[in-house]
Amino acid sequence: MTPEQFRAHGHEVVDWVADHMGRVESLPVRSQVAPGDVRAALPASAPEQGEPIADVLADLDRIVVPGLTHWQHPGFFGYFPANTSGASVLGDLVSSALGVQGMSWVTSPACTELEQHVMDWFVELLGLPESFTHGSTGGGVVQDSSSGANLVALLAALHRATGGRTVRSGVEPGAMTVYVSAQTHSSMEKAARIAGLGSDAVRVVPVDGDLAMRPEELARRIDSDVARGFTPVMVCATSGTTSTGAFDPLDALGPICRDRGVWLHVDAAWA
Repeated sequence: MTPEQFRAHGHEVVDWVADHMGRVESLPVRSQVAPGDVRAALPASAPEQGEPIADVLADLDRIVVPGLTHWQHPGFFGYFPANTSGASVLGDLVSSALGVQGMSWVTSPACTELEQHVMDWFVELLGLPESFTHGSTGGGVVQDSSSGANLVALLAALHRATGGRTVRSGVEPGAMTVYVSAQTHSSMEKAARIAGLGSDAVRVVPVDGDLAMRPEELARRIDSDVARGFTPVMVCATSGTTSTGAFDPLDALGPICRDRGVWLHVDAAWA
């Protein structure tokens, strides 16, 4: 595809996106198709030749859109907010066009420094201490998903709790614990498995009538585990649980973790 062909096809695609944005509220929020309908409408084998953009867009209208749950519909209230915008769509277009790999400064200096700068903006916007900035002992990193962020947080907490020992010799079986509530996202238990702690290391703290973690139960369970020789690695609190939108009492959980030297991670993806 030449730059001029891209320009022409790009106009077609942007027109389709704009039209879809304008009519999404007229569509049913939930798909009306039955299981297998979408696959049945697709070619049995991969095509050997490409199709004109107009035909691809027609297939979107005929096959794909009817099979979607429309998260951008104004009547969609399931799960959690995951809204897009015209600006974010155009930003994705530019990002895909540049196609750089930003895994380190040398692979794309601008990518790394933009990330650092934007994360420092968040420190300011959220009123966090200066220690959270890249110019101090902190510095945020954009993750690919909230599930991935939970794993990164757990690995960091594990490194802290063991003084880095697990990086060299691995995780000692049955020695460490992680604390969640019954409303914590399932990715945290998966993170414990990936990190080598295993599901048995995950302690589920009871919740109150508002489905928020009970601080007194957290304190009791940490103290009980320490008395039995376990090393508490992390407490995962949630600001807006996926299932119910419950908020754990951070002002009460914070002192419990601070007094016991336990890493407090807040999953605030919903918020």
